[in-house]
Amino acid sequence: MKRVERRLLRLGDELERLAEEERLAAGELEMHRHLDDDARRDAAVSDSPIDRSDAYQSGKEVARFERVLERIRRRRTKLEVKRQRLTGLLGD
Repeated sequence: MKRVERRLLRLGDELERLAEEERLAAGELEMHRHLDDDARRDAAVSDSPIDRSDAYQSGKEVARFERVLERIRRRRTKLEVKRQRLTGLLGD
């Protein structure tokens, strides 16, 4: 097996791993968005300092998971470009 083919196999494995990681992170993000929505509603209705703090913290978690998901997507995009380049080399 050529070196390029081995690299393509490894890239494929990494892309599969990242796809699963993206799926899990998207699920976590969706859960945190629901929690954030509930916390914001509670804070608006009760005007309790604890509820406001919970809303603030849940908002931070949403932002954190959005960043995580964006990093995963950027990494996948880079690897997909690399895979295309390597696939082009196979024809040579």
